[in-house]
Amino acid sequence: MKTKKRVVISADVRSPKAARVKRTPTVRTIKSAIVPVDRTTRSGNVRPRVEIGGAAVADLGAPVAVRPSLAEREALDRIDLSVELAPQRGLRLLNPIMVASGTFGYGVEYGEVVDVQRIGAICCKGTTLRPRAGNQPPRVTETPGGMLNSIGLQNPGVDAVIEKYGPVWQGWKVPVIVNVAGESIDDYVEVARRLDGVPGVAGIELNISCPNVGKGGLQFAIDRDAARAVTAAVRRATDLPLLVKLSPNVADVRPIAKAIEEAGADAITAINTLSGLAVSPDRTRAFLGNTYGGLSGPAIKPVALRIVYEVAQVVSIPIVAIGGVTNLGDVLDFFACGAIAVQVGTAIFADPELPVRLGEELRAECLRRGLASYGPLVGTALPKRAGASSAKGAEYRP
Repeated sequence: MKTKKRVVISADVRSPKAARVKRTPTVRTIKSAIVPVDRTTRSGNVRPRVEIGGAAVADLGAPVAVRPSLAEREALDRIDLSVELAPQRGLRLLNPIMVASGTFGYGVEYGEVVDVQRIGAICCKGTTLRPRAGNQPPRVTETPGGMLNSIGLQNPGVDAVIEKYGPVWQGWKVPVIVNVAGESIDDYVEVARRLDGVPGVAGIELNISCPNVGKGGLQFAIDRDAARAVTAAVRRATDLPLLVKLSPNVADVRPIAKAIEEAGADAITAINTLSGLAVSPDRTRAFLGNTYGGLSGPAIKPVALRIVYEVAQVVSIPIVAIGGVTNLGDVLDFFACGAIAVQVGTAIFADPELPVRLGEELRAECLRRGLASYGPLVGTALPKRAGASSAKGAEYRP
């Protein structure tokens, strides 16, 4: 079972290998499935359930306006939530709760409402070689289990991102990972080259669910050879930690994940949105201006769990889970299926403080269980032997 070998919860970043690293990474009316938190009861004084010396302090997730005692605070602070996403390249997170690309802007937009320094890492908006205006509106609509978006990678281009946000990120302790998209391998490579060595850029996340112009619109993420080729090309172009984001729109994701690992990725993120469609209220056309959109939110969590579960059985590099995280239970489910970190996405729109609070709740949960770190929670649901793909195991058998 390879999964346990790749789980590194903390490591000495001053090791000889780490020392050789050159850089220092620093509408339609639908009842929403994500309900904003009640800020009249959620405050900095709220504490989840912890037990110290056998005494229960508070119920997990139940708001209680009581400040933790000094002893309680010290016990919580001793819990190690750090995680190495790319130990050979120095990418170390203080905790495993990240924010997903496209839901947190460039980080600065949330600075007045969230202490961004308490987040494990920020994946910024998708960045392309040249500026993009994005798709025609409408671009977003709610669904019974989340939302559909068709933003179209609107962004000012990599040079503008470096100039405007690089100096800000350089002063942060939270790592910023730049999500990179392109229409060709050359696009991806050139963006990676321009980001390489930029102070404040801690890593790259490849969004390979983009049209591959050279292959008639085929997405890199749904073709094993294409995914391998773009990953290998970017790996040659930069020494930055490299995460590659999987698409769920495939029958069997395991060969693609394995190819990405073999091509030199440091970690895999799973999953991107599912392709979906909404119909206009008068039912005369598709609602979104670009016809199709990406489905995200609680509705896709079972799919994300399944893919993380499958991928964890065939790769040895870390897995970062994305898809429907709204509470601590979701985080623990993804850990059980083999992820060592999670990204919070759609839920941020309703509750921007959620990523910070999840880190606090995870720390308290570890203390409640008597754990010094969350490492023992990873991979508990995985089989002892790699099983069959869901493409073979999910069909009905009499």
